Order: sequence, then C-alpha cells, then structure tokens
Amino acid sequence: MIDITMPITPDMQVYKQRDAKKPHFEVAATFEENGVYETKLTFNLHTGTHIDFPLHTLKEGASSTNHDIMDYIGDATVFDLSHLEEKITLKDIADLNIEADDFIIFKTSNTVRHNQATDFVYLAHDAASYLADKGIRGVGIDALGIERNQPNHPTHDALLEKGIIILEGAVLDKVSEGKYTLMCFPMKIDNVEALPVRAFLQP
Repeated sequence: MIDITMPITPDMQVYKQRDAKKPHFEVAATFEENGVYETKLTFNLHTGTHIDFPLHTLKEGASSTNHDIMDYIGDATVFDLSHLEEKITLKDIADLNIEADDFIIFKTSNTVRHNQATDFVYLAHDAASYLADKGIRGVGIDALGIERNQPNHPTHDALLEKGIIILEGAVLDKVSEGKYTLMCFPMKIDNVEALPVRAFLQP
C-alpha cells in the first residue's frame, strides 16, 4: 500500500500558508509534573489530507454525521496531469476515460514542486461541472484546496451539490498514473464540514 497522507507537523504546509491554519502543538502534561506525557493539538479540520462535506460551502449541506465509511473504500483512478501549470479545465479531461461512480484522483505539478499550499494547480469550475454531470463518486487532488481564487467557490459547489466526495491534500509523489484501490479512513467526528483522513492507495 502507498500512504498518501500528509503528516501533521507544526511547520507543515497549510492552505495559502495562513498562520491561522497552522496546527498548534502544546505540552499538556509532563513526567516531572504529572507523571505522564500528553500533547494538546489544536488544528483546523481542513489541515493536511482531508475530505470536505457539503456543509463546507453549502449552508444547508450535509455534515459528517452518518456518512458511510464504505464510500471511501473502492476502485480509484489516478490521472497524471503534471504538465499543467495553472489549472485543470474541461478540455484537459474531456478525453479521459471517466465514468459514473468513478473515484478520480489528479496528480499535478503540485506533487513535483512539493507545493500544495499557495500557487497550486486547481480544478476549474468547468471541469468540476463536467465531473459532476458524469456522476463520479469522488475526486482527489494533490493540493490543500481543490480550487483557489475563484469567487464564491464554484468548484466546491458543483461537486458538493451532487454529494461528490472531495479529497484534498493527497501526497502523490510515489504514485503513478493507473488503477488503484483507495482506502480512506476519516476521523469519527459528528456534525462537522470536514474530516482529516488517513488514506492509502493499493495498486
């Protein structure tokens, strides 16, 4: 299995490198004072490798409550689009073999540049609408956001309105284009708009 999960560390990349999104580690107990060692971690649910639920951008959207874990386990296809420099558009994916219920993961130059945080390649609205019309099960990308600098987050809305899973922050440097089994395990937290995950691809 290939681990495609981003480690959570104090100095990790976060969306647009905003300080407010950095995880904060704090020693909560020490051997000297408490007889045990404990760490308190404060972080945004959109930190590292995570999935978005409709509530993230849709006011009345579904949250993490009662989601089906089996939706995150199954066949997935990785497409290598690392030749693209800015965004993934409809013309870039129109000829790819994408069918209903597929889980699509896009490997881009974000992986090559090890830059998932700022000027990352993202999924444009026209491509997201195309995927939504195809009826895919989910879409993943090797960036900490599936879109950037698009007013009113139309890419998120196009996907989340159809209940399509969005996987962000995938680490794909050891992954080649092809067919895989995706195993994605979200934390069990009710009634939130995103969940950190531990994710694997098995060739």
